[in-house]
Amino acid sequence: MPDKFLQNVLYIDLTRRRFWIENRKDLFEKYLGGVGIATQLLLEECPKNIDPFDPENPIIFAVGPLTAVYPLASKTVAMFKSPHTGNLGESHAGGRSAIAIRSAGYGAIVIKGASETPVYLAIHESKVYFRDASILWGMWSTFTVGRIIRENEPGAGIRTIMRIGRAGERLVTYASVITETYRHFGRLGLGAVFGSKKLKAILVSGKHSIPVTDKKTYRELYDEIYDAAVKSPIMRKYHDLGTPANVLPLNELGALPTKNLKQSKFEYAEKISGEFLAEHYLGRRIACANCPVACIHLATLREPYIDEPYFYKTTWVSYDYEPLFALGSMLGGFDVPGLLKLLDEIDTQGLDAMSTGVTLAWATEAMEKGIITKNETLGLELKWGDYETYRKVVINIVKQPNEFYQALARGAEYAASKYGGKEFALTFGGNEMPGYHTGPAAYVGFLTGARHSHLDSAGYSYDQKMFKAQETPTPEKIADHLVKEESWRQILSSLVICFFARNIYKPEIAVKALKTMGYEFTIEDLNKLGREILKKKYEFKFREGFDPNKLRIPKRILETPTPHGKLAEKEIRKAVNLYFEKLK
Repeated sequence: MPDKFLQNVLYIDLTRRRFWIENRKDLFEKYLGGVGIATQLLLEECPKNIDPFDPENPIIFAVGPLTAVYPLASKTVAMFKSPHTGNLGESHAGGRSAIAIRSAGYGAIVIKGASETPVYLAIHESKVYFRDASILWGMWSTFTVGRIIRENEPGAGIRTIMRIGRAGERLVTYASVITETYRHFGRLGLGAVFGSKKLKAILVSGKHSIPVTDKKTYRELYDEIYDAAVKSPIMRKYHDLGTPANVLPLNELGALPTKNLKQSKFEYAEKISGEFLAEHYLGRRIACANCPVACIHLATLREPYIDEPYFYKTTWVSYDYEPLFALGSMLGGFDVPGLLKLLDEIDTQGLDAMSTGVTLAWATEAMEKGIITKNETLGLELKWGDYETYRKVVINIVKQPNEFYQALARGAEYAASKYGGKEFALTFGGNEMPGYHTGPAAYVGFLTGARHSHLDSAGYSYDQKMFKAQETPTPEKIADHLVKEESWRQILSSLVICFFARNIYKPEIAVKALKTMGYEFTIEDLNKLGREILKKKYEFKFREGFDPNKLRIPKRILETPTPHGKLAEKEIRKAVNLYFEKLK
């Protein structure tokens, strides 16, 4: 039988400061875990058309049946109604959050209500403590918040500390939640939902063991997956250079968004490449719990003290491809120390790096075109690659001293609707673009994906595959591929598998792994379930007002050539319509 503890859902009411546990065997046997469970719980717990900052907007965390059992089953799924888009909010994070939640004896956690005063939750297996967080509220650095909680709570070892920064407290709609210092529930504003509930942090710890049905088969399959993870060339790339290995290949293709996508090639791409950073700045690699790959790369930023020039302060900064695109090429910057300082400030304040970078890029071009002036920026002049000024702007986005910064705190879509420049505001479904100008499939994916993210259906990957095959990605082919890919990703996200391991956890491996945990699924069952979960996500999206016909396509993506040439709006809209027809 499947693990009985995985079927437990912990419900927490912040308003009344109470909690209870329910066995939801009905959900876990049907939807596995992760995204499948979280989507259904969101439909159950989130009132229709609710304001994202209403206390009744739920925060849902969920893990899966392979969590803490197989390599790279290392992610936690968070779901909520997004304050950034006003629709489905979904974010995944690594670190120790998943293994801690499962070791505490839960498959999911549902948090509703709002505290009158700042609070953090300490979840130690069957006990939940509501700790006063007044002293932590307003603290400048998320890193300091984590250290204080770490030193004052028991459970060292398998425990997680998820916390927000000042951005979440100030309800910046793209505020993130930081976990284990270097991982994030980024995108779509989970941190702001925390802030609206006066929830500063969550600590989870536990020591529950997890039963395996067939130990012999489990051991053999574990070794097979482990070997594939440490020996395959693609996973070696993630270990050696991490996702920044994408910088130079995308630039070579002419697919690296540069200076707010006025260009698709960056002449200084080598300076922000994975190779350059590994040679000159890499200090160490770390891994999420139960992962042998160690794809998390930390740069060392050494700065002399002002009064003691022979003494240095060393700061560790986690870097990945997406922040390097958003804060590097997108802002026309290649001064690595300046980029790392900006990234460190963004993490300190608790912002999403991608949305921050794309919003800053819009603001820079808006100033360049005279749409905004120093009157709006309070004297700051935004210029491509000026990291010191960008850092000051980021602090003002959190402080929100005037209407302009209040608008930037709601993202590029909102700021452009208020000040102008929508044609170069690079958002899709309200979410700022990822770093892939690869062709039509990427943008159809950003528009149709449930999160409006490259992680939904990997259209960028299909573009590159078609480019290498010298084939044209037609609307029909794009729609077919994206529906199939995103449907299968619902299974990976229900298990919950890191997407870097998607080529390891193929359908036949997923079926075998589930069998060792007491689940009987066929490949056909999983394909059918993935499609059903995806439809449920859209059930929520349509319920909350999502309309594919009202999706805005920024003119900028039609002006700058991709590896497949210039894009046509008519073809993109045709592919979007076909996507939703095929999903029915």
